[in-house]
Amino acid sequence: MENKKSLLYKDSGVNIKSANNLIKKIKSLARKTHAKEVMNNIGGFSSLCAIPKKYHQPILVLSTDGVGTKLRFAIDNNIYKNIGVDLVAMCVNDIITQGAQPLFFLDYYATGKLNLDISIKIIEGIITGCEISKCSLVGGETSEMPGMYAKKDFDLSGFCVGVVEKSKIINVDKVNIGNSIIALSSSGLHSNGYSLIRNIIKKNKIDYHNYLLDNKKLIDHLLIPTRIYVNSIINLIKKINVHAIAHITGGGLIENIPRILPKNTCAVIKEKTWKWPNIFSWISKIGNIQKNEMYNTFNCGIGMIIIISSKDIQNSLKILKDSGENAWIIGKIIDKNLYKQSIYFENFFD
Repeated sequence: MENKKSLLYKDSGVNIKSANNLIKKIKSLARKTHAKEVMNNIGGFSSLCAIPKKYHQPILVLSTDGVGTKLRFAIDNNIYKNIGVDLVAMCVNDIITQGAQPLFFLDYYATGKLNLDISIKIIEGIITGCEISKCSLVGGETSEMPGMYAKKDFDLSGFCVGVVEKSKIINVDKVNIGNSIIALSSSGLHSNGYSLIRNIIKKNKIDYHNYLLDNKKLIDHLLIPTRIYVNSIINLIKKINVHAIAHITGGGLIENIPRILPKNTCAVIKEKTWKWPNIFSWISKIGNIQKNEMYNTFNCGIGMIIIISSKDIQNSLKILKDSGENAWIIGKIIDKNLYKQSIYFENFFD
């Protein structure tokens, strides 16, 4: 009888040794993000974290998100250094909309074939994002799934826990007719609309390795990391009574701004207060994308919207600009009965 070779797990394309080596590397990288509330190191079955003692009635604020099809551009071009920043940004920017300080972050990384060099670059980006947002990377999961992903392909998910004093939670109840709307500029496309961009590039047969826009390759525009607004907004809410905050992600301005408005109000957005960055004008022109679709898909140069009392305008702008933000008054809150809709773009057809 012929002796058959005993099968090993790695014969199926899964190398546990590689995963263990990655975990060892992550431990040393993640440790420098740890606040004193982190009670154990990465490598256990779960993470132990304490709530900071300065809170009297701490409320946990939770968020999860991914990077989406922006990953396709990173994978196809072997550019991984900032994709981890995107992952953290998409989660922590959601957390701060309710006035919470991000505390702890976990990631989920699934790939067809674990490549240590690529994996470490991704994790280093996550570490950078956590350092910027003063958030501790406390754990995660790495999964090698050869039957689900092609060798180089991978997906990322992030999970964030933040905390806010109960009395300081930011919600729509504070928004009133007559309030002013502040915009914070985005760093670029952030992490939304990339499926549409891929379609535009494919249909127009554009070589994004060589195609120049503003003397920079198109691929470099596409992979600019999502801006993290944590420190700027935390500085603001310490000094100003902020009424509401919207993170402009999937659904663009049209879907995200109404999410922070009471039913009887309308946000009037004054288009003449800012100029779209060239990447958005390029997408609209090359793809023949109408303005309404642009506003419903992309951030069009605006990463965050903040609603405040009109009396706080000057102080708010100064605090934000001192924190490094490009901030300006973009509109106001009015009675919804005037336009019968939640958001109205002034000068839309100009």
